[in-house]
Amino acid sequence: MFSELWKLFVAFGTATMLGYGGGPSIIPLYESQVVDRYGWMTTEEFGRALAFGNALPGPIATKLAAYIGYKVAGWAGASVALAAVVLPTAIPMALLAGVMMKLSGHPVIRGMIRGVQPAIFVMMAMLAWEFAQYVFRPAAGRLPFLPLLIAAVFFVMVHYYRINAAWGILFALAAGALFLRGEG
Repeated sequence: MFSELWKLFVAFGTATMLGYGGGPSIIPLYESQVVDRYGWMTTEEFGRALAFGNALPGPIATKLAAYIGYKVAGWAGASVALAAVVLPTAIPMALLAGVMMKLSGHPVIRGMIRGVQPAIFVMMAMLAWEFAQYVFRPAAGRLPFLPLLIAAVFFVMVHYYRINAAWGILFALAAGALFLRGEG
């Protein structure tokens, strides 16, 4: 049991420390640890966990860590995975808050931030590319185009009509519950 808890801490702590830019940019790093390195989930299971986690309020990184930690080692695993996500960044951030405020306008720091933005873009694009398989894969049954239709309606609702994304998520959950039952 201790071995699995240590692996959870290392997996999520490492990914969190390497993930620059927040929750969405960390997800490919989590997937690499969870699916490729430790084999705790398949790519499809990870995708389902990510989709469900995104439907709930709050930061995706902590939701995924808690879920995966629980799946691997129960409540102890959830606690260790959450600690690995929060502590490695929260402690240095609290200690360095004053220094960060003073250096944020420095040209070298601004250059570093500008330099890492393309890497963050690529990581988010990779995530979008992986999720596209769920949208463009035809559904079984009478409405094979429904996942693509849900994505299009969500985009129009949120982007053009400026409806809160929470309503779009509720719409997608309802459409999936009604018409995409039993699909993996």
